[in-house]
Amino acid sequence: MEKNENSIEEQEIDINHLMKIRKEKLEELQANGKNPFEITKYNRTHTAGKVKENYDELEGKDVTVAGRIIAKRIMGKASFCTIQDSDEKIQSYVSINDLGEETYKEFKTYDIGDIIGISGFVFKTRTEEISVHAKKVTLLSKSLRPLPEKFHGLKDPDLRYRQRYTDLIVNPEVKKTFEIRSKIIKEIRKFLDNKGYMEVETPILNTIAGGAAAKPFITHHNALNIDMYLRIAPELYLKRLIVGGFDKVYEIGRLFRNEGMDIKHNPEFTSMELYSAYEDYNDMMNITEEMISTIATNILGTTKIEYQGTLIDLTPNWKRITMIDAIKEVTGVDFNKIQTDEDAIKIAKEKGVEVEEIKKNRGNIINIFFEEFVEETLIQPTFVYDYPVEVSPLTKRKPQDPRLTERFEVFIGGREYGNAYSELNDPIDQYERFKKQVEAREAGDEEANMMDEDFVNALEIGLPPTGGLGMGIDRLIMLLTNSASIRDVILFPTMRPLADHQ
Repeated sequence: MEKNENSIEEQEIDINHLMKIRKEKLEELQANGKNPFEITKYNRTHTAGKVKENYDELEGKDVTVAGRIIAKRIMGKASFCTIQDSDEKIQSYVSINDLGEETYKEFKTYDIGDIIGISGFVFKTRTEEISVHAKKVTLLSKSLRPLPEKFHGLKDPDLRYRQRYTDLIVNPEVKKTFEIRSKIIKEIRKFLDNKGYMEVETPILNTIAGGAAAKPFITHHNALNIDMYLRIAPELYLKRLIVGGFDKVYEIGRLFRNEGMDIKHNPEFTSMELYSAYEDYNDMMNITEEMISTIATNILGTTKIEYQGTLIDLTPNWKRITMIDAIKEVTGVDFNKIQTDEDAIKIAKEKGVEVEEIKKNRGNIINIFFEEFVEETLIQPTFVYDYPVEVSPLTKRKPQDPRLTERFEVFIGGREYGNAYSELNDPIDQYERFKKQVEAREAGDEEANMMDEDFVNALEIGLPPTGGLGMGIDRLIMLLTNSASIRDVILFPTMRPLADHQ
């Protein structure tokens, strides 16, 4: 039977045997006074990438590099090894003549995965490969656990997410994804800073879970002896800052929602929210498409991208359509002609749409129709606006139709990427909407908002007309890195404990 077809139990026995051998090598080194774990610092002069990039000026000169051994070829009195650092891979030529018999013998015992330092001069082999001719090799860390599949790759997604450190070593494209992630977040900050927004920080521990329709995580503060919630959104605090006199603020940070997990959802995720005084949801549409198209251009060099086999054009002037018109386009149902709750319930039955008892009203049914029939059809960037007031408790009503609100969501590839409002600044209306949310919560809706009397108090002080936008950073990174799952763009996604998983 081939090794890669062995049972899990046989593979574990193999790993345990290999680990035993590696530990014995470590013990021998320690007995000889050469414990690699006692080394506290190593003076590296160049990364592998810098050596390759600057070969013309470094040829024949001494450098010191360091990294993990990913390949070895032992050839009697001379050997080649390849190390990988955070930058690149580079080959080294190691011989008994340069190191001496004892040190060379020790080098030959080093394992794939060991971290070493190499000092020597830069040259090219006969095959034109840039390399370092080693004069000295230092073992910096002993790898006691073999890399998976002898470095042929780590393919099991579950294991990749659990052992991201190994995934990053053996799958270089994964590392590239997270390098791009870092650049995207930097680009968001640069874009907003250049627009005059100020970055702020607001509490993650909240006494009230507010700012979104989501089920919170509950924890307990011992000193105060009160239950607290991990924030589901920073919205209510950020709007307090607009009340306090800041005209433009934003926050990038973690949110926590005690909900299901799938390729689009992780219980903790990264969000960006911004608020701008004296603007509305139309301004938020403008900044959304400008920001995303600018980031795509700066990171990828184009606004025309491919996501999971579908071509997406992020060039500005995205489609804008009301929720009611979008439903009509796809289903033929025109909610402009359906004016009562009774008629809305009737059309839902006709179309086979199930509606919970607490959501049997025209506004909620409009939203349910959109989610069931329309959302997945919105492939090219589309702003869907004018949401029912029942699903928008923090949004300003439309003057022309108070049953609707000045709210939009942006959809790309059938997924929602951002949510924005003309923010509700009427404290009386806000208080009444909170009361209805509390009623819904008491009726069993765990995602309904809680009453936040201090936020109402802030609105009573006076919130100017304000536009606000919230955007899921992880989904944007999925889009721009062509990643299928949110777990592919979060370094350490939430996982069931291994014991429970088994």
